[in-house]
Amino acid sequence: MLFQSNPRRSFLLLLPTCLIVFFLFSFLSIHAGLYHNVVTHFDSPTSSPTSRSAIASELEPTPLPSASPTTPPRPRYKTASESHPLVKDTFPLAAAASSPTDIPPIPEWNTPPNPHVSEKTPLFIGFTRNWLLLQQTVVSYITAGWPPSDIYVVDNTGTMFSNRNQLLTLQNPFFLDYHRLTSIFGVNVIFTPTLLTFAQLQNFYLYTALESEWDYYFWSHMDIVALSVEDFEPKESYQSLYMRAVGVLRETLLPDYGRWAIRWFSYDRLSLVNTQAFVDIGGWDVFVPYYMTDCDMHERLWMRGFSIESADVGAVYDVGASLDDLKDLYRVVGRDELGLPRSVKSPSENLSSEGVNSPAYHALVHNLEELQRAKSDNPGSRLSWQARQQGGQGAPFYRDAEGFQTAMTMTMDFGRTVFDEKWGHRGCDIRDVGLKEEDAWRVIGEWEVVEDESVEAETDQKVE
Repeated sequence: MLFQSNPRRSFLLLLPTCLIVFFLFSFLSIHAGLYHNVVTHFDSPTSSPTSRSAIASELEPTPLPSASPTTPPRPRYKTASESHPLVKDTFPLAAAASSPTDIPPIPEWNTPPNPHVSEKTPLFIGFTRNWLLLQQTVVSYITAGWPPSDIYVVDNTGTMFSNRNQLLTLQNPFFLDYHRLTSIFGVNVIFTPTLLTFAQLQNFYLYTALESEWDYYFWSHMDIVALSVEDFEPKESYQSLYMRAVGVLRETLLPDYGRWAIRWFSYDRLSLVNTQAFVDIGGWDVFVPYYMTDCDMHERLWMRGFSIESADVGAVYDVGASLDDLKDLYRVVGRDELGLPRSVKSPSENLSSEGVNSPAYHALVHNLEELQRAKSDNPGSRLSWQARQQGGQGAPFYRDAEGFQTAMTMTMDFGRTVFDEKWGHRGCDIRDVGLKEEDAWRVIGEWEVVEDESVEAETDQKVE
């Protein structure tokens, strides 16, 4: 009935079924034929081993490419840099000393007051590389009258306690003579838990001050020489660098001095810091690890209304090398140079002081000015002293000296980029271009072109 009533409709219903049956039958026939041919071929007495393997290889999946049996290419190494001369200790008397009495005494006109002044005067000196410069800085502060017990050398080498345990040697850039600092010079040594950037190290000073309940503290770079000005007029008003720093501290702590953050001595070669002021603005920005982090910090302090003022306490030289012999900082000369008999008891007994404002002092000033000029005029970099030592291979926490310097430079460049992006401005003068503290990370970089003026106007509105 269905086919008779509507033949066209019946045909359309049967057509898909027929096609499915046809394709299924064709597939099974082909598969069965292929199998039969292959089996017949392998079972045939006329089939050769070669043809059998050829057929089998066609049926097997293509194997993955195997690893090349050839030797891998050798790394291409950089040209080795020129080696620097071996480091020699620049304070032989201290190297041979077994007690503080084996080194010259502090010049009597710079002797720290006894008893100690009523104010606390902690001085941080951070150290990462170049022991000769650190030793010179420490000795210069001691001979300028700073009490050794108030000096805190911060071992920021990232070598944990390797220096305290005498595991590093003089040729290692991160070497520090812990025994000499503590037992001969009488200063303190504290350790950072790992290698810190400049900004992190500054926050470590701040943390230590808070932990020690110091309302203020001093800090100094490790590549300077501090010197009391001995040709001071009038002579009756002479004071050591230390006592002049105490005088500035007392002036700063007066109630009517004002809202202060820092007192600079020769910019920040030596600084006096108000602990609470640094806390109030959140410390140093660790994302700007080296250069420009001082600009960021100082500008934010000024934005908050804190003062940063300079004062004169003496000469603070910026140097990149050490004097030939640090006994010159004690203003002493050999007794034989004065025509006096030499002592056989102690090397220090063969030295005699010439007194305040002596020819030895003026010779020292001349030599320090030459060292400062050499650093400033260095055709390569004024910081070349940082990469001068290249030893330490095989020592704990060894780092390739050239690679370490390269990584430092890259990190410095990164910090500059972060500063630029943070303020949308390239340069320290962020207040001079109208920026405020709340503008950090909100301003489009002045180097970016704003094509749509409506976007620029909208951004200006938000800033206002």
